[in-house]
Amino acid sequence: MSFTSLDSGLYGPLFTSPAMQRLFSDEEHVRRLVDVEVALARAEARVGVISAEAARGIVEAAGHFQPDLPKLREGIAHDGFPVIALLAQLREEMPEDAAAALHWGATTQDILDTALVLQLRDALELLAAALDRLVQRLARLADAHRQTLMAGRTHSQQALPVTFGLKVAGWLAPLLRHRDRLRELRPRLLVVQFGGAAGTLAALKGDGLAVSAALAHDLGLGEAPTPWHTQRDTLAELGGWLSLVTGSLGKMAQDLILLAQSEVAEVRESADPSRGGSSTMPQKSNPIGSELIVAAARANAALLSGLHQALIQEHERGTHGWQLEWLTLPQMLGLTAGALDRAATLAQELDVDAARMRDNVAASGGLMLAEAYTFALAPLIGRQRAKQVVRQAVEAALQGGLPLSEAVQSCTDAPLDWEAVRETDYLGASDALIDRVLQQTADPDRSSK
Repeated sequence: MSFTSLDSGLYGPLFTSPAMQRLFSDEEHVRRLVDVEVALARAEARVGVISAEAARGIVEAAGHFQPDLPKLREGIAHDGFPVIALLAQLREEMPEDAAAALHWGATTQDILDTALVLQLRDALELLAAALDRLVQRLARLADAHRQTLMAGRTHSQQALPVTFGLKVAGWLAPLLRHRDRLRELRPRLLVVQFGGAAGTLAALKGDGLAVSAALAHDLGLGEAPTPWHTQRDTLAELGGWLSLVTGSLGKMAQDLILLAQSEVAEVRESADPSRGGSSTMPQKSNPIGSELIVAAARANAALLSGLHQALIQEHERGTHGWQLEWLTLPQMLGLTAGALDRAATLAQELDVDAARMRDNVAASGGLMLAEAYTFALAPLIGRQRAKQVVRQAVEAALQGGLPLSEAVQSCTDAPLDWEAVRETDYLGASDALIDRVLQQTADPDRSSK
């Protein structure tokens, strides 16, 4: 097995998406490093820091540049970073004046951090599209099952009747908030890093801020108030968002695992009986997709602590915190992409057994209506007396195997409309609550109001 499952040709497809895997490949990383160097040259030429001819030489050389990855690996092993070896390779491809102007006034971290931001911008596009796809599928599922009666469970025990549509709306609602959070964090996260050796831009004399603005404009990024070499809060914020997303998906997946238990059997991940099969027990249909989502959620929760540890950095340029981000953030992005794709598949292929849900409600013998009887009787005999009657009836029903309706009627002669106390009539505001969530789904701006 590889060091991380996401990098494995065998296990990688279980935990991440192909698009995210490609985005965080070595080739894509190097391409963005070169993109930043090229953008810096254009920006500095526009401000007048380097000549237009030198900038053209840099741009032209980069256009046909093919990095020697084995040599880059040697350079990284020697220097700890890829930029020095990459610059050496680039300079071999360009005229002397361009080679001298390349990387002018920048530091290694400027290039690496800005290249990371470019990757993060593309990664967020992938995640936003996957999140929207999941939101739409869950919305359809919630609407389709707004009348599907099932047992609501608290502390893992049957409590009150609910609908499966309301349960799905409960999975959907936090995803709408995550959509808002993503929109809010983008401007803070997607900013250029440009500060020079110690964050003062001293090598550029009076042109540092102008170059920074031109670089940000060229790359389509924002500007931070100061270089953020040792200000890593926005990366930790992103990690928190990733963990929140997979945590919400993990809650959905955990519910599905419990609903798919043989004794409950209210859902299956797919109508295909071969999905989630066992090597020796052909009767089984294991909830593998849900298990992978829960694993991703728990892994992200653990990895998040690493990003928070990386917040503690020294002075103007840190030591180990930067590398700690390399070990954690890409994994979190990969896991989130995989979890979103898995959840979208589940939302589309979920096999909901509405009949089994009704059977499980009926099997309670009406015990889920204990609260309903209490509130129905309260106006007739008083609240305290109603509670006593229903508690006595519940004990009689449990001991004698009676339906709760019969047990309550044997304990009181109150003139209650017994036919009106039914599970289908004790769903409260379920329909309206589903509508609220679906309205936010249809109108993204409403979810932030």
